[in-house]
Amino acid sequence: MQVEQIPTELSLPPVHRRFYDRMRRRIEHAVEKKKVVGKAAEFLMLVPDIFVLLWRLTIDRRVKAKNKALLGGAVLYFVIPFDLLPEALVGPIGYLDDLIFAVYVLNKILGTTDPAVLREHWSGRGDVLETMQRVLHEADTVVDSKVMAKLKKMV
Repeated sequence: MQVEQIPTELSLPPVHRRFYDRMRRRIEHAVEKKKVVGKAAEFLMLVPDIFVLLWRLTIDRRVKAKNKALLGGAVLYFVIPFDLLPEALVGPIGYLDDLIFAVYVLNKILGTTDPAVLREHWSGRGDVLETMQRVLHEADTVVDSKVMAKLKKMV
């Protein structure tokens, strides 16, 4: 799998930018060394862009306060070291639960947030809504139902 170029302008505060850079490097290294392959590699490459999307939406004035709270929780889920699949223990594959949780949050806020706002802030490839649907579909088909229930309950 070919690794994409990092977008030059991310508009992240320095602390989040450092986190983003570390996360992207770890994921790219795992993909390049074929430690993660197939669909897992494809989805892991989405993780940094989803993180940036969450942040951008958190500071967008068009997003309602209750949705910002959800988005902030999703940003924190990326940052905290203890979650369902801790990255410190399982490596970059541990970002998959972060990705799934974030996409569930993004899907939830679509009820009151214009999809154009998500598209405006998306720096990844393709359409963000189609990307979200792919992630949700795969999550529902391959992730253990108990784990999915925990992630859904958190949203």
